[in-house]
Amino acid sequence: MNRQDTIADIVKKVSGKGSIPAVDESLFDSGYLDSFALTDMVGELEKAFAINIPDSDLNPRRFDSIERIESYIETRLA
Repeated sequence: MNRQDTIADIVKKVSGKGSIPAVDESLFDSGYLDSFALTDMVGELEKAFAINIPDSDLNPRRFDSIERIESYIETRLA
């Protein structure tokens, strides 16, 4: 499973929706995430990718789409 698929599965799990958003779709505008679900998703991302996401990075804009999340994770893994 590639990184985008893993992120999409996490978004689907956290959102409780039966569908997966497009990679460039706004997760907040489309209702997949809200501020409460963001913290749940971050915890899942930390587990899935063995990274630590500091509280100072919990900006909804940074996690607004699967593409943005993937870019962020790449910087944390570098």
